[in-house]
Amino acid sequence: MQTDKIFYSLFQTFPSIFFAIIGNTTANVDAYEFVSVEIKETAFRIDGVFVPTIETATQPVYFVEVQFQLDATFYRRFFAEIFLYLKQNASVNFWRAVVIYPKRSVEPEDQQAYRSLLDSLQVQPIYLDELGVAAENSLQVAIVKLIIERQETAVERGRQLILQARQELTDEAIQKQIVELIETILLYKFTQLSREELAAMLGIDDEFKKTRMYQSIAQEARQEGLEEGLEEGKQRGKLEAIPRLLALGLSVEQIAQALDLTVEQVQQAAGNQNK
Repeated sequence: MQTDKIFYSLFQTFPSIFFAIIGNTTANVDAYEFVSVEIKETAFRIDGVFVPTIETATQPVYFVEVQFQLDATFYRRFFAEIFLYLKQNASVNFWRAVVIYPKRSVEPEDQQAYRSLLDSLQVQPIYLDELGVAAENSLQVAIVKLIIERQETAVERGRQLILQARQELTDEAIQKQIVELIETILLYKFTQLSREELAAMLGIDDEFKKTRMYQSIAQEARQEGLEEGLEEGKQRGKLEAIPRLLALGLSVEQIAQALDLTVEQVQQAAGNQNK
């Protein structure tokens, strides 16, 4: 899963998610722009930088790195990028660095050269599997934790988060963005599924019917008198998804509930596959 792209998409759409992760509830989110910065004269590129409109001690520049693969020399590269940026941007005085790890075991052991920085408030490592209380208290942090959720429970967790978003958020546009973010995260986790199949599993068929894609198909179906065929195609798509979901480890009961089918229909589809 291309986790860095997921994170940067999250931060661009909802910058407040970043500040929720690092526990900064007082930050002026609207004063920041999330950008990618290329450092000239080198091959370095910092993919995630929160640049404030006015830099201050309480509103510093944030360097953000998502590190899901073990890299023994990561800190040497990361700090080299930061200090080159500071050299080329002499006006910057206040900065912080945040590294997002899925778990502590991915953090490199090569830390001695930067011990004073790593022990200071200047650098903040985040371990997603240790965000227990924060994820319980924040919808945004919980959405980020969905990235490391086990496949066996990811879809159910996605459904819970969608329900939570509907209960907590009154702005329909933001609700829609949250649902799309959850869909995107799960599509990266379940590459075998189409967006329509995932929408059915999440119980958001109604949202899918509001999209231009569905409306275009429905209009063509009405014109050709094929409304029934559209529904039959939808049912057929659910049945075709069953073997893939079984291969992912979901039980017959879980699949039936997710796709709004009977247990008998799921068992029959699974049986036909084995013939």
